[in-house]
Amino acid sequence: MRYTSDLTDTEWPLIDYGFPEPSQQGRPREHSYRELLNAVFYVVKTGCQWRNLPSDFAPWGTVYHYLRTWKRNGLWVQIHTHLREQVRVVAGRNRQPSAAILASQSVKSPESSDARGYDAGKKVTGRKRPILGDPIGLLLRVLGLPATIQERDGARPLLSAFFRQSPRRRVKHIWAAGGYAGALIQWVKGRWRCTVEVVKRNELHPFKVLPRRWVGERTFGWLGRYRCLNRGHERQAKTGETMVYLAMIRLMLARLGRE
Repeated sequence: MRYTSDLTDTEWPLIDYGFPEPSQQGRPREHSYRELLNAVFYVVKTGCQWRNLPSDFAPWGTVYHYLRTWKRNGLWVQIHTHLREQVRVVAGRNRQPSAAILASQSVKSPESSDARGYDAGKKVTGRKRPILGDPIGLLLRVLGLPATIQERDGARPLLSAFFRQSPRRRVKHIWAAGGYAGALIQWVKGRWRCTVEVVKRNELHPFKVLPRRWVGERTFGWLGRYRCLNRGHERQAKTGETMVYLAMIRLMLARLGRE
């Protein structure tokens, strides 16, 4: 049976290179990488529990084992980075962006979450997802934090992780919302030689489309199409970050497959 989240024959060749070759030792693999990915994308798209994964796929324990293995060795992030560069090239842009958009989202999470807090502004008990995106809405970095952390405080570990893992970075300018104003601007300029431009909202025109800030909101709109991300279902914040990367991988594969 085929599901709408399954990879097509056009999309799979765009990603198959990233997975390791079959080992010549041990028991032969019973399930192909494509079958395992279809199961992972089904969970991300529908938000179903792992133990309720349909029997059409591999056993849920096997699927989750590979998800966790590739999360730990960084394979998901590597594939996401390569696909993002391909999408940017197809869009007629440089592989590495020179500017970025800083945004944040608070979502509910269960009591078992390892990173959980209360966002008094959004009235949400759960996690906060600060993201750094490029000017066309593609994801550069995401972080899972307790919702109690303020936006400007959550931006520091996010930007530090991005700049430290991007030695060839070209990002020199960042657009951000009003919540990132203050000492963060000087901290980013002094530490990473990058300017932060705060795009404030005009209270007299609350529904006006603000320059560049709508890009981050559109990215959250894309992520909202995947039910797994409507709440912080995963117990570990690191797994929640992986789910965001998986959603963007699926989105970019669909875009490249059409091209």
